[in-house]
Amino acid sequence: MLRLAVATNAETLERIRDPLAERGIEAIHLPTTERAQPLSEPLVEERFDAGFVYPSRLMEGGVADALLDVPWVNGREAILRSRNKAGALARLGRAGIPTPESVYVSNPAAESELRAAFERFEPPVVVKPNSTTRGVGIAKAHDLDSFLGLCDYLSVIHDFRVADDRSFLVQEYLPEARDFRAMVIDGEYVGAVERRLPDDDRAAGRWKHNVHRGAVATGVELADEHRRLAEATARELDIDWLGVDVLVAGDRAVVNETNARPTVDAETKYEAGFYDRLAALIRRTVDL
Repeated sequence: MLRLAVATNAETLERIRDPLAERGIEAIHLPTTERAQPLSEPLVEERFDAGFVYPSRLMEGGVADALLDVPWVNGREAILRSRNKAGALARLGRAGIPTPESVYVSNPAAESELRAAFERFEPPVVVKPNSTTRGVGIAKAHDLDSFLGLCDYLSVIHDFRVADDRSFLVQEYLPEARDFRAMVIDGEYVGAVERRLPDDDRAAGRWKHNVHRGAVATGVELADEHRRLAEATARELDIDWLGVDVLVAGDRAVVNETNARPTVDAETKYEAGFYDRLAALIRRTVDL
């Protein structure tokens, strides 16, 4: 049986453990944070054949990678390509894959630059830190003063060096857009969920459809053109295991973000053969 070091959250591990075991892969949690690790000693006593996926904290990931010496399903470079939202959107745009109108701000920037960025859009605009996840730090600005205030706030936070990446994105706001997370394994679409806030939350003015902020993820049959969009995104970014966030507003669909460390949802929300494809990817990673 292959042994898989799982450096991702407990929710994903709980869901993948039994299906992978049925396919000859033992998934074992690999703790990489909140510990003191002697560098002259093994990270763990167990022998592993592959890792899934590279740790989210890149420094801890570097130590784990050096001490384990295993191939990863989504290694460091794949994580970085996806986490850099602006870089990913630029790659996709050059490849002709539709994305939201976006401006990348290398913070700090002069007020004239910020004004010019805001004036490219019809308000409101979305202000989004370039490398956060789970909707953290994303805000909406309806006018120039509010927008500049958000930029000031980001500058104050960055003065205290709490973030490695100080940049952020200014993006168009797509009202009433439906929010889908499509999963792609080894270049092929394997299922999708629609993420939607409860009606009461929407009526109260909430608009971010992140599951970690209270949205509900429901398995859906994604339209063929949107499936192809997700597959094209994974191919362009060259990432084997990828969540692709697609916003659909009317007859327009755009790739909003990607996630190379996506949470695995319930198996019933994916296509038949989901775990067969995931197991095959893990085996292929071991054989590389």
